[in-house]
Amino acid sequence: MPQGSPRGTYLEVSESLREKIRVGEITEALPSQSALVGEYGVSRSTIERALAALKTDGVIESVQGAGWFVAGTGDRRPLVERVTDMLRGERVKVGDRFPTEKELCERFGASRTAVRTAIAQMEGQGLIGKRSGRGREVLARPAGRETQTA
Repeated sequence: MPQGSPRGTYLEVSESLREKIRVGEITEALPSQSALVGEYGVSRSTIERALAALKTDGVIESVQGAGWFVAGTGDRRPLVERVTDMLRGERVKVGDRFPTEKELCERFGASRTAVRTAIAQMEGQGLIGKRSGRGREVLARPAGRETQTA
């Protein structure tokens, strides 16, 4: 990204992201803040200001633990619910290998921290656990979908 004035750099980033959303290059989840820092070659605070500007304009919205999304798109449920639904909806059996942190990050577009938190919650519920050696396995199938309020 060409460097303008330090005060205007965040506006350049926000306009670039706005255009990517407008033309459909970004349709749901935005890249992580770390990815945006690398892509635009700016500081994390510049990215945060750019995202805040887009949020103020109603273009994007943040979901705690899930990231930034184009307003009105995507699954906003907590990551642990989405991962549990993955187990519920797929043909997963007790004893099957559970996806790695990296696989879950890629599948759900979530940060490693968010994935680790979801895994810890699922381990606490007795759904998954460590397997002998490396990795995790499915210990129990989740019950039917519970209705939870946000």
